[in-house]
Amino acid sequence: MSVDTANAFSATYEEAREKFRAAAKDSLAGLESVSNPNRAPDGGDLTTDIAWIGAKDAPKVLVMLSATHGAEGFCGSGAQVDWLRRGEWSTMPSDTAVLLIHAINPYGFAWLRRVTEENIDLNRNWIDFNSPLPVNAAYDALSASIVPQDWSAETQAACRNVLLNYAREHGFSALQQAVSGGQYAHSDGVFYGGIAPSWSRQTQTSIFESYLRTAQRVAIVDYHTGLGPHGYGERILSARMGMEEYGRAEAWYGGAITSPADGTSTSAETSGDGLLAAPAILHHAQVTGIALEYGTIPTNAVMDALRADAWLHSHGDPLSDDAVPIKAALRAAFYPDTDVWKGMVAGQSLLAVRQAIAGLQRA
Repeated sequence: MSVDTANAFSATYEEAREKFRAAAKDSLAGLESVSNPNRAPDGGDLTTDIAWIGAKDAPKVLVMLSATHGAEGFCGSGAQVDWLRRGEWSTMPSDTAVLLIHAINPYGFAWLRRVTEENIDLNRNWIDFNSPLPVNAAYDALSASIVPQDWSAETQAACRNVLLNYAREHGFSALQQAVSGGQYAHSDGVFYGGIAPSWSRQTQTSIFESYLRTAQRVAIVDYHTGLGPHGYGERILSARMGMEEYGRAEAWYGGAITSPADGTSTSAETSGDGLLAAPAILHHAQVTGIALEYGTIPTNAVMDALRADAWLHSHGDPLSDDAVPIKAALRAAFYPDTDVWKGMVAGQSLLAVRQAIAGLQRA
């Protein structure tokens, strides 16, 4: 089937939602929407849209999840729409279904933010909030320089020197771990995990419990952007080497898999990761999940864009003229709007999804 891959991607959350719903309907999928209580910047509705293709009681289910990190939804949505338009669903085995979750963090997608309406990083939010919150002492020490109250050129330069000095003393990996590993004490900061389950976490849990209650084997592909070489799709496992899930993923995807736990990934090791939480929600099923992470621009530029956006929403006005360059930088950090990059996303996604479906058939 001939598909215009670039056209599967969208310029806005609203356009992405329309394309996803249209492609799902054309694929004869069952559709459901869950309304988010917030509004888009233009006052429009925000929803997480859910498409199901296959038998309701299918023992094997592929899950394709987009916009865990809001603005990264441009990538995930495009991959989902491209897959649907190609008719890949029509070649699945009869005992296998697909669950496509579009924009699990619709607020972040619509507002061009990585975080949810609570300023929560969804992949730091899946912790047990009945236990003491994790402590990130390194972030605490650097917090005033990570997201300062003032975003003048002078303050930015001073803060950058503080962060660079930390990297010189402890190494860049230590700085990345300190900043992005997750923190639970600074609600106006970056990579904030929250103090309670977010709306997006509760919605995803409800979707999993409802749609996957009879599944025996589940494969998850969670789309992300912002780390690694431009356009390369890294297959990141939250599972550690030696775990059964790691062995299955290695058999499915080959030696290209990576894990923050053993230092092979471009990602820091995080607390509150959704892929690590999935097996507990789906305790009745065998779960194999990967984050498919596509590189965009250099990591330091991505981090600067995130810091500026956090300042804007905590201390500035996201609807002011001052927001325009900050939002442009945030968009570039997570969505390189070129046909070449889109083609790399769709092609590698197509391979990964085919590998996941084949993996589900293994004994």
